[in-house]
Amino acid sequence: MPTPSAAVLITGCSTGIGRATASHLARRGHTVYATARRLESLAGLEAEGCRLLALDVTDEDSMQAAVNHVVDAEGAVGVLVNNAGYSQSGALETVTPEDLRRQFETNVFGLTRMCQLALPGMRAQRSGKIINVSSMGANFTFPGGGVYHATKHAVDSLSDALRFEVAGFGIDVVIIQPGLIRTSFAETAAAAMPSSPDEGPYAEFNAALATATKEIYEEGPAARLGGGPETVAKAIERAITAKRPKIRYRVTASAHLLIPPARLMPPRVWDRMMATQFVRPGRSG
Repeated sequence: MPTPSAAVLITGCSTGIGRATASHLARRGHTVYATARRLESLAGLEAEGCRLLALDVTDEDSMQAAVNHVVDAEGAVGVLVNNAGYSQSGALETVTPEDLRRQFETNVFGLTRMCQLALPGMRAQRSGKIINVSSMGANFTFPGGGVYHATKHAVDSLSDALRFEVAGFGIDVVIIQPGLIRTSFAETAAAAMPSSPDEGPYAEFNAALATATKEIYEEGPAARLGGGPETVAKAIERAITAKRPKIRYRVTASAHLLIPPARLMPPRVWDRMMATQFVRPGRSG
C-alpha cells in the first residue's frame, strides 16, 4: 500500500499566520503548498521550499483547481490548514449586507468548502488532518466585533461536528485559537471599519473602535500578552506532527488568560466590563 500523502495545503499565505506557517513548515522539511489569491503576494516563499498556488476561497473554480493540483501531484491533500480570514469590525447596524456576506464567504463558507474538497482524498488513504484557524474570539464577543466573532463561533461549531464525522476514516480535525497576534490583522480590521456619517449614532463608537483595535494589537499593555505569527506556526506544526493531537490549541498568553473567565462570567457582568473598555453608543454624552 502506498505511503499516505502528508502534503500540506495552506490557505491565506500572503501575510501573517499563513505566511509564517508555510515558511516554518517548509524549513522543517514538510511538503508545503502555499496559496493566496495573487501569486505575486507569495514572493519569497518559493525560495524557502514552498510550492505556490493561486487560491481564492470565495471562488469555487479556484478552490477546486488548487485541491485537484495537489491531489494530482501527491495523491491527496494530507494536511489542510484553513487559515484564510480577516476581521470585519463595526457596529452591527452599520455593516452593509455586502460586507456581511463577504466576511462569511471568506471565514466560514470557503473554509467549509475546502474541507469538503480535501476530504475524499483523505478518506481514500484513511488518514489526514484538517487544521482550522479560529480565534480566542470563538469563546466570547467584543463590542463592534459581532460579525467577526460570529464567523469564529461558526468555525468552532463546524469543526466540532466534523471531528466526530470523520474520525472513523482516520482523519483528525484540530482547532487553533490564537489570541492577540502581531500581524497586519489590526490594520486590516481598522481599514474594513464601516464609514459612518459624522453625526451618525455610531460615528463615535466606530471611530473609537478603530483606534482601540490598533492600540490593543500594537501598542497597549495587552499587546505584551500576544505574540508573533510564528507562535501560531509552531502550534500548527505540533498539531500536524502529533500522533493524537489536541482538539484545541490556545496560542499566546492572552488566549490562556481571557478565555476561562469570559466563559464563566455572566453576560451582564461581561457587558459591564466591556463598558469600561468601549464607548457605549447612545450613552457617550
